[in-house]
Amino acid sequence: MASKVSCLYVLTVVCWASALWYLSITRPTSSYTGSKPFSHLTVARKNFTFGNIRTRPINPHSFEFLINEPNKCEKNIPFLVILISTTHKEFDARQAIRETWGDENNFNGIKIATLFLLGKNADPVLNQMVEQESQIFHDIIVEDFIDSYHNLTLKTLMGMRWVATFCSKAKYVMKTDSDIFVNMDNLIYKLLKPSTKPRRRYFTGYVINGGPIRDVRSKWYMPRDLYPDSNYPPFCSGTGYIFSADVAELIYKTSLHTRLLHLEDVYVGLCLRKLGIHPFQNSGFNHWKMAYSLCRYRRVITVHQISPEEMHRIWNDMSSKKHLRC
Repeated sequence: MASKVSCLYVLTVVCWASALWYLSITRPTSSYTGSKPFSHLTVARKNFTFGNIRTRPINPHSFEFLINEPNKCEKNIPFLVILISTTHKEFDARQAIRETWGDENNFNGIKIATLFLLGKNADPVLNQMVEQESQIFHDIIVEDFIDSYHNLTLKTLMGMRWVATFCSKAKYVMKTDSDIFVNMDNLIYKLLKPSTKPRRRYFTGYVINGGPIRDVRSKWYMPRDLYPDSNYPPFCSGTGYIFSADVAELIYKTSLHTRLLHLEDVYVGLCLRKLGIHPFQNSGFNHWKMAYSLCRYRRVITVHQISPEEMHRIWNDMSSKKHLRC
Protein backbone atom coordinates (compact mmCIF):
# COMPACT_ATOMS: atom_id res chain seq x y z
CA MET A 1 0.00 0.00 0.00
CA ALA A 2 2.81 2.41 0.91
CA SER A 3 4.58 1.75 -2.38
CA LYS A 4 1.34 2.38 -4.25
CA VAL A 5 0.84 5.73 -2.51
CA SER A 6 4.48 6.64 -3.20
CA CYS A 7 4.07 5.86 -6.88
CA LEU A 8 0.88 7.91 -7.05
CA TYR A 9 2.62 10.81 -5.33
CA VAL A 10 5.58 10.71 -7.73
CA LEU A 11 3.16 10.52 -10.65
CA THR A 12 1.27 13.54 -9.31
CA VAL A 13 4.44 15.59 -8.98
CA VAL A 14 5.49 14.69 -12.51
CA CYS A 15 2.04 15.51 -13.86
CA TRP A 16 1.98 18.87 -12.09
CA ALA A 17 5.42 19.76 -13.42
CA SER A 18 4.44 18.78 -16.95
CA ALA A 19 1.12 20.63 -16.80
CA LEU A 20 2.63 23.84 -15.45
CA TRP A 21 5.42 23.73 -18.07
CA TYR A 22 2.83 23.24 -20.80
CA LEU A 23 0.69 26.12 -19.52
CA SER A 24 3.69 28.43 -19.24
CA ILE A 25 4.65 28.04 -22.90
CA THR A 26 1.23 27.76 -24.51
CA ARG A 27 -1.14 29.94 -22.51
CA PRO A 28 -0.89 33.47 -21.15
CA THR A 29 -1.27 33.93 -17.42
CA SER A 30 -4.69 35.31 -16.67
CA SER A 31 -6.95 36.02 -13.73
CA TYR A 32 -10.66 36.53 -13.36
CA THR A 33 -11.44 40.21 -13.83
CA GLY A 34 -15.16 40.20 -14.50
CA SER A 35 -17.15 43.24 -13.51
CA LYS A 36 -19.31 41.07 -11.26
CA PRO A 37 -16.88 39.05 -9.08
CA PHE A 38 -19.70 37.65 -7.00
CA SER A 39 -21.80 36.07 -9.69
CA HIS A 40 -23.94 32.91 -9.35
CA LEU A 41 -25.48 34.31 -6.16
CA THR A 42 -29.11 34.34 -7.24
CA VAL A 43 -30.63 30.98 -6.34
CA ALA A 44 -30.47 29.49 -2.84
CA ARG A 45 -29.49 25.85 -2.62
CA LYS A 46 -32.39 23.50 -1.95
CA ASN A 47 -30.27 20.79 -0.38
CA PHE A 48 -28.49 22.93 2.24
CA THR A 49 -30.05 25.26 4.78
CA PHE A 50 -29.50 26.43 8.32
CA GLY A 51 -32.55 26.68 10.53
CA ASN A 52 -33.98 29.80 12.12
CA ILE A 53 -33.29 32.03 9.11
CA ARG A 54 -36.60 33.79 8.65
CA THR A 55 -35.69 36.56 6.21
CA ARG A 56 -34.70 36.09 2.61
CA PRO A 57 -30.89 36.00 2.23
CA ILE A 58 -29.30 38.85 0.29
CA ASN A 59 -26.21 36.72 -0.20
CA PRO A 60 -27.20 33.05 -0.58
CA HIS A 61 -24.09 30.91 -0.82
CA SER A 62 -25.51 28.88 -3.70
CA PHE A 63 -22.42 26.97 -4.78
CA GLU A 64 -21.98 23.22 -5.11
CA PHE A 65 -18.99 21.27 -3.84
CA LEU A 66 -16.95 19.98 -6.77
CA ILE A 67 -14.49 18.29 -4.41
CA ASN A 68 -15.36 17.56 -0.80
CA GLU A 69 -14.15 15.60 2.21
CA PRO A 70 -17.41 15.18 4.15
CA ASN A 71 -16.12 12.30 6.30
CA LYS A 72 -12.86 13.87 7.44
CA CYS A 73 -14.11 14.45 10.99
CA GLU A 74 -16.25 11.33 11.42
CA LYS A 75 -13.83 8.93 13.14
CA ASN A 76 -12.02 11.41 15.37
CA ILE A 77 -13.20 14.90 16.27
CA PRO A 78 -10.36 17.35 15.56
CA PHE A 79 -9.02 19.65 18.21
CA LEU A 80 -8.00 22.01 15.39
CA VAL A 81 -9.14 22.41 11.79
CA ILE A 82 -6.70 24.31 9.56
CA LEU A 83 -8.22 26.00 6.49
CA ILE A 84 -5.57 27.09 3.99
CA SER A 85 -6.46 29.41 1.12
CA THR A 86 -4.51 28.39 -1.99
CA THR A 87 -4.59 28.51 -5.80
CA HIS A 88 -4.39 25.75 -8.37
CA LYS A 89 -0.77 26.26 -9.40
CA GLU A 90 0.55 26.22 -5.82
CA PHE A 91 1.15 22.47 -5.60
CA ASP A 92 4.68 23.00 -4.24
CA ALA A 93 3.32 25.18 -1.43
CA ARG A 94 0.61 22.67 -0.53
CA GLN A 95 3.11 19.83 -0.49
CA ALA A 96 5.55 21.81 1.65
CA ILE A 97 2.77 22.44 4.19
CA ARG A 98 1.78 18.74 4.17
CA GLU A 99 5.38 17.79 4.91
CA THR A 100 6.00 20.41 7.61
CA TRP A 101 3.68 22.30 9.94
CA GLY A 102 0.43 21.10 8.29
CA ASP A 103 1.16 17.39 8.77
CA GLU A 104 -1.90 16.01 10.55
CA ASN A 105 0.25 13.51 12.48
CA ASN A 106 2.66 15.98 14.10
CA PHE A 107 1.08 15.78 17.56
CA ASN A 108 0.35 12.49 19.29
CA GLY A 109 -3.05 12.51 20.92
CA ILE A 110 -4.11 15.81 19.32
CA LYS A 111 -6.23 15.42 16.22
CA ILE A 112 -5.59 18.03 13.51
CA ALA A 113 -7.45 18.27 10.19
CA THR A 114 -5.78 20.21 7.37
CA LEU A 115 -7.77 21.38 4.36
CA PHE A 116 -6.84 23.43 1.29
CA LEU A 117 -9.52 25.76 -0.08
CA LEU A 118 -10.01 26.33 -3.81
CA GLY A 119 -12.56 27.60 -6.28
CA LYS A 120 -12.96 26.50 -9.89
CA ASN A 121 -10.25 27.47 -12.37
CA ALA A 122 -11.04 28.63 -15.89
CA ASP A 123 -8.49 26.10 -17.16
CA PRO A 124 -9.82 22.51 -17.19
CA VAL A 125 -6.26 21.11 -17.11
CA LEU A 126 -5.60 22.71 -13.73
CA ASN A 127 -8.97 21.53 -12.39
CA GLN A 128 -8.11 17.98 -13.42
CA MET A 129 -4.68 18.16 -11.78
CA VAL A 130 -6.22 19.33 -8.50
CA GLU A 131 -8.78 16.53 -8.67
CA GLN A 132 -5.99 13.95 -9.06
CA GLU A 133 -4.10 15.54 -6.17
CA SER A 134 -7.23 15.32 -4.05
CA GLN A 135 -7.61 11.61 -4.76
CA ILE A 136 -4.16 11.02 -3.27
CA PHE A 137 -4.17 13.33 -0.24
CA HIS A 138 -7.87 13.82 0.57
CA ASP A 139 -7.26 17.31 1.94
CA ILE A 140 -8.81 19.61 -0.70
CA ILE A 141 -12.28 21.14 -0.95
CA VAL A 142 -13.53 23.03 -4.01
CA GLU A 143 -16.76 24.88 -4.78
CA ASP A 144 -17.90 25.98 -8.22
CA PHE A 145 -17.20 29.71 -7.95
CA ILE A 146 -14.36 31.18 -10.04
CA ASP A 147 -11.05 31.07 -8.15
CA SER A 148 -9.79 34.67 -8.15
CA TYR A 149 -8.49 37.36 -5.80
CA HIS A 150 -11.89 39.08 -5.85
CA ASN A 151 -13.54 35.85 -4.70
CA LEU A 152 -11.33 35.22 -1.65
CA THR A 153 -14.31 36.02 0.55
CA LEU A 154 -16.27 33.19 -1.05
CA LYS A 155 -13.34 30.87 -0.41
CA THR A 156 -13.31 31.67 3.31
CA LEU A 157 -17.10 31.35 3.55
CA MET A 158 -16.78 27.92 1.90
CA GLY A 159 -14.43 26.94 4.72
CA MET A 160 -16.81 28.29 7.37
CA ARG A 161 -19.69 26.42 5.77
CA TRP A 162 -17.66 23.19 5.64
CA VAL A 163 -16.76 23.38 9.34
CA ALA A 164 -20.37 24.17 10.33
CA THR A 165 -21.72 21.32 8.21
CA PHE A 166 -19.15 18.53 8.47
CA CYS A 167 -16.98 19.31 11.51
CA SER A 168 -19.04 21.37 13.95
CA LYS A 169 -17.73 19.52 17.02
CA ALA A 170 -14.13 20.57 16.46
CA LYS A 171 -12.70 22.81 19.16
CA TYR A 172 -10.86 25.45 17.11
CA VAL A 173 -10.33 26.55 13.52
CA MET A 174 -7.43 28.37 11.88
CA LYS A 175 -7.75 30.17 8.57
CA THR A 176 -4.45 31.00 6.86
CA ASP A 177 -2.71 31.24 3.48
CA SER A 178 -0.33 28.95 1.58
CA ASP A 179 2.68 31.27 2.03
CA ILE A 180 2.47 31.30 5.82
CA PHE A 181 4.76 29.46 8.22
CA VAL A 182 2.95 28.42 11.41
CA ASN A 183 4.78 27.64 14.64
CA MET A 184 2.46 24.82 15.66
CA ASP A 185 4.01 24.31 19.10
CA ASN A 186 3.16 27.88 20.07
CA LEU A 187 -0.27 27.67 18.48
CA ILE A 188 -1.26 24.39 20.14
CA TYR A 189 0.40 24.52 23.54
CA LYS A 190 0.75 28.25 24.32
CA LEU A 191 -2.38 29.71 22.73
CA LEU A 192 -5.04 27.00 22.49
CA LYS A 193 -3.90 24.77 25.39
CA PRO A 194 -5.66 21.42 24.86
CA SER A 195 -5.80 20.71 28.59
CA THR A 196 -8.05 23.72 29.25
CA LYS A 197 -11.77 24.17 28.63
CA PRO A 198 -12.41 25.24 25.01
CA ARG A 199 -13.44 28.86 24.54
CA ARG A 200 -16.67 29.96 22.88
CA ARG A 201 -17.27 33.00 20.65
CA TYR A 202 -13.51 33.42 20.49
CA PHE A 203 -11.55 35.11 17.70
CA THR A 204 -7.91 36.22 17.65
CA GLY A 205 -5.09 37.18 15.31
CA TYR A 206 -3.30 40.34 14.22
CA VAL A 207 -6.04 42.94 14.72
CA ILE A 208 -6.13 45.88 12.31
CA ASN A 209 -7.97 49.14 12.92
CA GLY A 210 -8.21 51.05 9.68
CA GLY A 211 -10.41 52.44 6.98
CA PRO A 212 -11.13 52.04 3.27
CA ILE A 213 -8.51 52.89 0.66
CA ARG A 214 -10.12 54.96 -2.08
CA ASP A 215 -7.17 54.94 -4.49
CA VAL A 216 -8.28 52.84 -7.49
CA ARG A 217 -4.66 51.79 -8.09
CA SER A 218 -4.46 50.00 -4.75
CA LYS A 219 -4.85 46.26 -4.34
CA TRP A 220 -7.13 47.04 -1.40
CA TYR A 221 -9.26 49.66 -3.16
CA MET A 222 -12.76 49.92 -1.75
CA PRO A 223 -15.37 51.91 -3.71
CA ARG A 224 -17.72 54.15 -1.75
CA ASP A 225 -20.82 52.52 -3.17
CA LEU A 226 -19.71 49.19 -1.69
CA TYR A 227 -18.59 50.60 1.66
CA PRO A 228 -19.45 54.26 2.33
CA ASP A 229 -18.21 54.42 5.95
CA SER A 230 -14.84 55.98 6.73
CA ASN A 231 -13.72 53.24 9.14
CA TYR A 232 -13.70 49.45 9.12
CA PRO A 233 -14.61 47.52 12.24
CA PRO A 234 -11.62 45.85 13.91
CA PHE A 235 -10.61 42.84 11.83
CA CYS A 236 -7.84 40.23 11.85
CA SER A 237 -5.35 40.05 9.01
CA GLY A 238 -6.40 37.29 6.62
CA THR A 239 -2.86 35.91 6.66
CA GLY A 240 -3.78 33.96 9.78
CA TYR A 241 -6.41 33.98 12.50
CA ILE A 242 -7.88 31.54 15.02
CA PHE A 243 -11.45 31.15 16.21
CA SER A 244 -13.52 28.72 18.23
CA ALA A 245 -15.43 26.32 16.00
CA ASP A 246 -18.84 27.66 17.04
CA VAL A 247 -17.96 30.94 15.32
CA ALA A 248 -17.79 29.23 11.91
CA GLU A 249 -21.56 28.68 11.78
CA LEU A 250 -22.24 32.11 13.26
CA ILE A 251 -20.18 33.85 10.57
CA TYR A 252 -21.63 31.73 7.79
CA LYS A 253 -25.23 32.43 8.85
CA THR A 254 -24.47 36.15 9.28
CA SER A 255 -22.89 36.29 5.82
CA LEU A 256 -26.20 35.26 4.25
CA HIS A 257 -27.59 38.64 5.31
CA THR A 258 -24.46 40.76 4.87
CA ARG A 259 -23.52 42.37 1.57
CA LEU A 260 -20.40 40.77 0.16
CA LEU A 261 -17.08 42.62 0.05
CA HIS A 262 -14.07 41.37 -1.89
CA LEU A 263 -11.68 42.09 1.01
CA GLU A 264 -12.04 38.83 2.90
CA ASP A 265 -10.57 39.86 6.24
CA VAL A 266 -12.57 43.09 6.33
CA TYR A 267 -15.74 41.18 5.51
CA VAL A 268 -15.18 38.70 8.34
CA GLY A 269 -14.71 41.72 10.62
CA LEU A 270 -18.09 43.07 9.51
CA CYS A 271 -19.73 39.77 10.37
CA LEU A 272 -18.04 39.72 13.77
CA ARG A 273 -19.32 43.21 14.51
CA LYS A 274 -22.88 42.10 13.71
CA LEU A 275 -22.39 39.15 16.06
CA GLY A 276 -20.99 41.28 18.86
CA ILE A 277 -17.71 39.32 18.85
CA HIS A 278 -14.60 41.44 19.38
CA PRO A 279 -11.34 39.97 18.00
CA PHE A 280 -8.47 39.80 20.48
CA GLN A 281 -5.08 41.18 19.53
CA ASN A 282 -2.23 38.65 19.60
CA SER A 283 1.30 39.80 18.86
CA GLY A 284 2.35 36.28 17.86
CA PHE A 285 0.55 36.64 14.52
CA ASN A 286 2.75 38.45 11.99
CA HIS A 287 1.37 39.56 8.63
CA TRP A 288 4.79 40.42 7.25
CA LYS A 289 8.02 38.61 6.41
CA MET A 290 10.66 38.16 9.10
CA ALA A 291 14.27 37.23 8.55
CA TYR A 292 14.81 33.76 9.98
CA SER A 293 16.52 33.14 13.25
CA LEU A 294 15.78 30.19 15.51
CA CYS A 295 15.07 32.29 18.59
CA ARG A 296 12.91 34.81 16.76
CA TYR A 297 10.74 32.17 15.11
CA ARG A 298 10.32 30.36 18.43
CA ARG A 299 8.46 33.41 19.77
CA VAL A 300 5.88 33.79 16.99
CA ILE A 301 2.82 31.92 15.73
CA THR A 302 2.74 32.98 12.05
CA VAL A 303 5.17 34.49 9.55
CA HIS A 304 4.17 35.72 6.08
CA GLN A 305 5.73 35.37 2.61
CA ILE A 306 7.51 32.06 3.14
CA SER A 307 8.39 30.04 0.03
CA PRO A 308 8.11 26.22 -0.07
CA GLU A 309 11.90 25.93 0.08
CA GLU A 310 12.09 28.24 3.10
CA MET A 311 9.27 26.34 4.78
CA HIS A 312 11.20 23.07 4.61
CA ARG A 313 14.42 24.73 5.77
CA ILE A 314 12.80 26.51 8.72
CA TRP A 315 10.82 23.44 9.79
CA ASN A 316 13.84 21.15 9.65
CA ASP A 317 16.00 23.60 11.60
CA MET A 318 13.43 24.21 14.32
CA SER A 319 12.61 20.49 14.63
CA SER A 320 16.25 19.44 14.94
CA LYS A 321 17.18 22.12 17.49
CA LYS A 322 14.37 21.86 20.01
CA HIS A 323 16.93 21.04 22.69
CA LEU A 324 18.79 24.33 22.20
CA ARG A 325 18.01 27.29 24.42
CA CYS A 326 17.63 30.88 23.25
